Amino acid sequence: MKNTTENTHFCKLCGLACCSKQKLLAHLLVHSNKQNSLCDECGKIFTKRSSLVQHYRIHTNERPYACEVCSKAFASRSELNVHIRAHTKEKPYVCEVCSKRFSQIANLKTHFLIHTKEKPFVCEVCSKGFRQKNHLKKHFLIHTKEKPFVCEVCGKTFSRNDNLKSHFLSHSEVKQYACEVCSKTFARAGELKSHLLTHSKEKPHACEVCNKTFARPSHLKSHLLTHSKEKPFGCLVCSKQFSERANLRRHLRIHTKEKPYVCEVCSKAFSDHKNLKTHFRIHTKEKPYACEVCSKQFSERANLRRHLRIHTKEKPYVCEVCSKAFSHNDSLKTHFRSHTKEKPYVCEVCSKAFSDPRNLKMHFRIHTKEKRYACEVCSKAFTLKITLKRHLLIHTKEKPYVCEVCGKAFSHNDSLKTHFRSHTKEKPYVCEVCSKAFSDHSNLKTHFRIHTKEKCYACEVCSKAFTQKTTLRRHLRIHTKEKPYVCEVCGKAFSRNYSLKTHFRSHTKEKPYVCEVCSKAFSSPENLKTHFRIHTKEKPYACEVCSKAFTQKINLKRHLLIHTIEKPYVCEVCSKAFTQKNSLNSHFHAHTNVKSYTCDICSKAFALPTEFKAHLCTHTNEKSYVCEVCGRAFAKRANLRRHFLLHTRERPYVCKVCSKAFVENARLISHLRIHSKEKCYSCEICDKRFNKRNDVLKHLRVHSKEKPFRCDVCDKAFSDNSNLRKHLRIHTKEKPFNCDVCCKTFARKAYLKSHLFTHTNERPFNCKVCYKTFSRKSHLNNHLRIHSGEKRYSCEICDRRFIGRSDLLKHLLVHTNERPFNCEVCNKTFSRKACLENHLLTHSEEKRYSCEICNKRFNTRGDLLRHLRVHTKEKPFRCDVCGKAFSDNSSYKKHLRIHTKEKPFACDMCCKTFTRKDCLKRHLISHTNEKPSNSEV
Repeated sequence: MKNTTENTHFCKLCGLACCSKQKLLAHLLVHSNKQNSLCDECGKIFTKRSSLVQHYRIHTNERPYACEVCSKAFASRSELNVHIRAHTKEKPYVCEVCSKRFSQIANLKTHFLIHTKEKPFVCEVCSKGFRQKNHLKKHFLIHTKEKPFVCEVCGKTFSRNDNLKSHFLSHSEVKQYACEVCSKTFARAGELKSHLLTHSKEKPHACEVCNKTFARPSHLKSHLLTHSKEKPFGCLVCSKQFSERANLRRHLRIHTKEKPYVCEVCSKAFSDHKNLKTHFRIHTKEKPYACEVCSKQFSERANLRRHLRIHTKEKPYVCEVCSKAFSHNDSLKTHFRSHTKEKPYVCEVCSKAFSDPRNLKMHFRIHTKEKRYACEVCSKAFTLKITLKRHLLIHTKEKPYVCEVCGKAFSHNDSLKTHFRSHTKEKPYVCEVCSKAFSDHSNLKTHFRIHTKEKCYACEVCSKAFTQKTTLRRHLRIHTKEKPYVCEVCGKAFSRNYSLKTHFRSHTKEKPYVCEVCSKAFSSPENLKTHFRIHTKEKPYACEVCSKAFTQKINLKRHLLIHTIEKPYVCEVCSKAFTQKNSLNSHFHAHTNVKSYTCDICSKAFALPTEFKAHLCTHTNEKSYVCEVCGRAFAKRANLRRHFLLHTRERPYVCKVCSKAFVENARLISHLRIHSKEKCYSCEICDKRFNKRNDVLKHLRVHSKEKPFRCDVCDKAFSDNSNLRKHLRIHTKEKPFNCDVCCKTFARKAYLKSHLFTHTNERPFNCKVCYKTFSRKSHLNNHLRIHSGEKRYSCEICDRRFIGRSDLLKHLLVHTNERPFNCEVCNKTFSRKACLENHLLTHSEEKRYSCEICNKRFNTRGDLLRHLRVHTKEKPFRCDVCGKAFSDNSSYKKHLRIHTKEKPFACDMCCKTFTRKDCLKRHLISHTNEKPSNSEV
């Protein structure tokens, strides 16, 4: 240590420089060997004998001078004189600058240095200056780490004597200073003095800048630093500056991890004594600070001060960037980090950073699983006290926050604030990435995770991650099967309160959400939002694999399973897996055979509500789903979706084996069984196996002869609904399938497909026996029966058998003599449509088909093919009995009757039969004696 004043006094004997004359005289005693002024105990030298005697009393603890007022004893008369001024309030020493008075001259000298800004005592280590020598000595102990004052009871060491004295009182437990108002006792007089000010409300120390008053001078001193912005106490570790030494000391414990204050009840340790005192009130339930407005009590004075700002609406802390005001300084600090993007508080476990230490504390409980706040009603535990408070409102049903506009009540103030923005349309929180605005900050935070792809909440059971904690909580109920929200009307339970509210509207028929475009009403805002995308054509959810977009997130999730081939929903009975949960639910009813939904009209029972709803439409003929393109209506939404793909030509489901595309996933699955040769559905009667379950059901009707689908026009019954639909087109004359080449229309898709081969001349179906080609598969199947000799269709009248069903139908007209096809030109009738079409060509005189060899022209293509055999001498139809060959099939058939003795043409008058139709016609002349008209052979 060194003094900044000049060393002007030198010893003439040894040349030692002394800072004062008194020190020089003391030094000269060393050379003069005067032992009578030397202390035997500590070796200190004095110039006067009286000074040595007075000093010696420090070692003997002798105090001969006693105060007559309070009996306090002192070692010297000068000390007694100074003490007496405490009773007489005498302050004879006055400051010339500020007129402040002092009882001791030394205090005046020290005070005067405030005006001169002089700090004569400088630390040799850090060059810090001090006004008093004892302050320098105390400061120097920081560098030396020396703690010379030791507690005799517990051995704890201290750097300052007053700290030791304060500590010693914790052992003695003697609190000799009692408050006369409330009888509270204190160990120190200073503590009692400070406490008395709480009763008197006296604040004698006023700030000259803002006139704010304080009870203690130390509080005023700390407050003045807020105006001067002075922070004289700096941390040597991180260089952070503080306005008060006590704050610096508390801060240093962050670096040293020192927590010297331990709770006697729960052994929790604290770095600050005030924090211990505050914590101890948790055990004692003591709340000494009461609000004068609402009588609410607090365990901390700071909490009371903050609370009072609720009543005064005072927000003294203003952000310099955005001018937002706050009632608490720490709220301002935390808010300011939203501008600086500073996150100084880092989790030691997962390294996640936070801008607020409270958020870090809350986050850390995720790792520790600590839930210290338990509900006294239902014993549910929470990590935060505020969460417990909110939870308690569920039990009390209390909603103290009421909207001034619509009168709606809320249990939380922040919920009211968010709701109020629905009236003001205010959305103050804007996303920096996409500029989307939100009325609630939490919604913005959740939305921002879409851009960052952050999912910080993970399920402990299945490891699925979520962007929101509430979503995780809802998800956990899938594992726990917890459904705490029960409908009071039907007893149905739900895992979410929101689901219960939406469900309840099915009883009340309430639909409060109305579309602004078409006025359609909905029971939930989600359904309205999804519906509105029909008008906006918005599809915000896009597949990352194939870029297909969807209006709903759930549709995207289902679609992604196509790419992943994932089937997460497994049946517990047969282990069959499904991509969708509702498919699993539908499948599960096959095991239970429970059909709880019964139709009131026809008493038919159904396992699923969707099937029941669809069935009701068959009675009401209600078709509420209308195609926007062609206006066609459907009873089911799924049918409309499938139909709409006809317009868009979209086939999103593609086979990976042959690249064939399908409109529906079910059709793709059925198609894949062609490659795998899998036939998982079998008939219980004949063991025939099928690819599709629907095919089994259709097949079973062959055995049961059941035909549940009946035509309303002609009462004809069908075993299959698709056959009924095709049949109805005969009455409606509907031909929905158009040829793109010639614009010809067809009632069935199969007819269109066959017709297209006439343009391409394609005949893709080959006979492996004779290599004949066909444009239709049905024609090939009929042809194959010629080789196999199979005649599966028999006439019920004459027992004659036929290869094809169409042949049987043509034959039946022989018995009925029915000719339903009439020529509009000459009124001639025909039994077959093909014969009528060929006949019409005779009226048009149009012969479209010409022979390339002789240029002869023909009405039909069949006539041309028969004619060409004249040039080629080809006779492809050979009799198996006699080997005779024929150029056309009709001649071959007529010849076969010679061998079979078949005479299919019978006379209605005499029952005589003939092998050929022309023979029958000639025979009829004998009965009528008339010349018959030319008719079709």
